[in-house]
Amino acid sequence: MLMNKVRYLARAAVIAAVYASVTYILKPISYGPIQVRISESLTILPMLESSAVPGLFVGCFLANMLGGLGPWDIYGGSLITLVAAYITSKTRSPFFGALPPVLLNAFGVSYYLSFLYDMPYWMTVLYIGAGEFIAVAGLGIPLYYFVKRKGLERFFKK
Repeated sequence: MLMNKVRYLARAAVIAAVYASVTYILKPISYGPIQVRISESLTILPMLESSAVPGLFVGCFLANMLGGLGPWDIYGGSLITLVAAYITSKTRSPFFGALPPVLLNAFGVSYYLSFLYDMPYWMTVLYIGAGEFIAVAGLGIPLYYFVKRKGLERFFKK
């Protein structure tokens, strides 16, 4: 029982570290009203592994702390990621699993980015939605199928 909890926490920590590291390494395209946060491709992982839900939340929290946009992004963006990851964990199709992060980030993150950057809300929704779609659908769905095809889902045990 204790070993299962340790493994769960370890998997969550690895996912958090990868998310935060990739986001920060690719900082020029990971922050702001026009972004393609490549680490968002990991938001499909809650379909395979329940520890991805807290892992993505912590990773996003850390990445947003490093991003410099302050409390709105640190708390707001991280909470949106947590909700999207939880909803994704309840889906069975990667195509439906990609919808929560794309839609929640497009409409939620755009809410505060539009006034932080003094941009029209709907334009920000379009930019954030397009970036999320590229990361989650363009990279995350292929990642999901790669993990399934290579039998790596055994590493991710719910």
